[in-house]
Amino acid sequence: MCSYVTQQNATDLLREHAIGMLTAGIDVKQPFCATGMNAAVRATVRMGIYTGAKVYFVHEGYQGLVDGGDNIKLATWESVSMMLHLGGTVIGSARCMDFKEKWGRLKAACNLVKLGITNLCVIGGDGSLTGANQFRSEWSELLADLTKGGKISAEEAKRSSHLNIVGMVGSIDNDFCGTDMTIGTDSALHRIIEVVDAITTTAQSHQRTFILEVMGRHCGYLALVTALACGADWVFIPEMPPEENWEEHLCKRLIAQRERGSRLNVIILAEGAQDRNQKPITCDQVKNLVSKKLGFDTRSTILGHVQRGGTPSAFDRILGSRMGVDAVMALLEATPETPACVVSLSGNMAVRLPLMECVQVVSYTPMPHQTVLFPLLLLIKSFQNNWDTYKIIFFFFNINIAIINVGAPCAGMNAAVRAAVRVGIIQGHQMLAVHDGFDGLANGQVVGGWTGKGGSNLVQMLMPLSPCQAYLGGLELVTAREMYEELCIPMVVIPATVSNNVPGSDFSIGADTALNTITMTCDRIKQSAAGTKRRVFIIETMGGYCGYLATMAALSSGADDAYIYEEPFHIRDLELNVEHLIEKMKTSVKRGLILRNSNANENYTTQFLYNLYSEEGKGTFDCRMNVLGHMQQGGTPTPFDRNFGTKMGSKSVLWLTDKLKECYRHGRIFANMPDSACVLGMKKRSLVFQPLASLKDDTDFEHRIPKTEWWLKLRPILKILAKYDTVEMDTSEVAAMEHVIKKTGLVKGGKM
Repeated sequence: MCSYVTQQNATDLLREHAIGMLTAGIDVKQPFCATGMNAAVRATVRMGIYTGAKVYFVHEGYQGLVDGGDNIKLATWESVSMMLHLGGTVIGSARCMDFKEKWGRLKAACNLVKLGITNLCVIGGDGSLTGANQFRSEWSELLADLTKGGKISAEEAKRSSHLNIVGMVGSIDNDFCGTDMTIGTDSALHRIIEVVDAITTTAQSHQRTFILEVMGRHCGYLALVTALACGADWVFIPEMPPEENWEEHLCKRLIAQRERGSRLNVIILAEGAQDRNQKPITCDQVKNLVSKKLGFDTRSTILGHVQRGGTPSAFDRILGSRMGVDAVMALLEATPETPACVVSLSGNMAVRLPLMECVQVVSYTPMPHQTVLFPLLLLIKSFQNNWDTYKIIFFFFNINIAIINVGAPCAGMNAAVRAAVRVGIIQGHQMLAVHDGFDGLANGQVVGGWTGKGGSNLVQMLMPLSPCQAYLGGLELVTAREMYEELCIPMVVIPATVSNNVPGSDFSIGADTALNTITMTCDRIKQSAAGTKRRVFIIETMGGYCGYLATMAALSSGADDAYIYEEPFHIRDLELNVEHLIEKMKTSVKRGLILRNSNANENYTTQFLYNLYSEEGKGTFDCRMNVLGHMQQGGTPTPFDRNFGTKMGSKSVLWLTDKLKECYRHGRIFANMPDSACVLGMKKRSLVFQPLASLKDDTDFEHRIPKTEWWLKLRPILKILAKYDTVEMDTSEVAAMEHVIKKTGLVKGGKM
């Protein structure tokens, strides 16, 4: 059953209640900060104002909550403009020991009561969120003490009888259980990969070995995903201490890579890496080992705090925006009996989890006899999947598998091909390359260039990587099985397109890179208007008939609207948008940004919109038009696309190998069942194989888009954050709170 929130019913729920927003730090050595926090702050403020609540900035985290005064200020709609592209947190974060003492929490409670703040949004790690939960649990006691001491009146205590808490996890380490990604992690990966790409060019030139240390004192997520994304030769992470005599194994691995013709070696090391005797493994230790034992020219680099800064990635902006909106929604539905919760991400779904259950799992300490020092991250499915993929690819019934790239190229395809080839060779298969797509397959342009083996180029398994064309081509191949027995072979389609329009998958390889390209371009375009007020930009994105890029780029860049094919618009809608921008020019934010999907409407073209806005905005604003074009298909792949492509390629070949065992009959391969030709796609929370034929009913063949697109439910967030009235948002999928401890199997006593 669907439930909806509108501005009117939300206002009824939050009237006379205020929200406090803080980015926290309690006992950390340095002020807490993760790139992407500002998107969450902006979304919380604007969603709160949309619901009719007062929203207060609490500057300098918990210290500002204790000190009060000018540290707690009323936020306005305009006060969170032009902050999406900024790293760090604009409201500050500071170490606070006072809040750990009861007298400090009494002062904080008094400050909140005086301002009528009964809802608190906290962005922080497990320490900050634990502090928030303790604050809530003793709220009644604090009110009683304040009333008894004459600090607040009985009426004030009654109006603030309970405190609602909702948390959002901000951490570049991605070390919080219950969420696939924390705010700041993806941006940190962007910084790391930029450095790795730069380092590998000089390492390639000089035949050097580089050891790169990344952050992760107790969590190796950054190191592991970096290793996957850049193809590192070795990775050290706290969760998986290397086996005894690892020094010898490492040297053998590096020598083997050089003997294969590699001119460089890359080793990734998490700062908290240890051996099985809990002795630290350092950059210098590894550098000395490689240089002295192998004689390789070796360099080490410690990235440090560069990982925490920089411009947020598109993913972190969208994640922060979604979390901020859902945090306010959680407060709307909270009651005195509702436990404090954390809003988080599972697959592509926003979920709510009991705060203390998550903290208990993260705080789990293993017994001294356990050989795995930090097992908590193995409870996170995405971490385990990354580790399994790394082991398959980098630590070494023969069939022929052909890989085909179909349609337009996109960033990240090479990662999928590389992973598929390596896993295929490890499995003992002959990996074949098909040039020029399906035409090349028909014309026999099949080359076995990835192995030194001879033999037949007879294709026994097929793995197309592509946009929607490969899905359509795959369907034709399946249909043709009735006439051609040679096509009765296992097939798997890997979605790879900037348009993100392949049926059966919520995400496609290449879409994240294109989205980041659009977002960064929009940032620059908006900055160009900093000195020229009253200007509106119309920007056209790729995507065909699929509005994914336009919608998500509008969310990540803070656009006023995005026109797409899936959501029909008419002249009255355009008129309302012009009126919206005219009103916006009366505020301190005197600029506008409108995105349009390339095939949004055959009549309301980008040129038409530019002409319309220019004419109707005369005297109020002027207009500029930008068609981004093929720059969206190029560029260096983002960490997400590299990692996603690696996992997709690896999983596909393993699936093909298993399918071979099912289809091998009487000395030959014969696969004609529907489940022998599948699309590998991300669906909500996991990678799944779905038969090509089963997806026909959910496919709009004329426009080459799925009939069901998950991201359409995010469009109301775009309108709300752009200050449109009367926006309906479906909240049915986030109504229930999930539990972490049941999922992980963690029980009392700390046993697994």
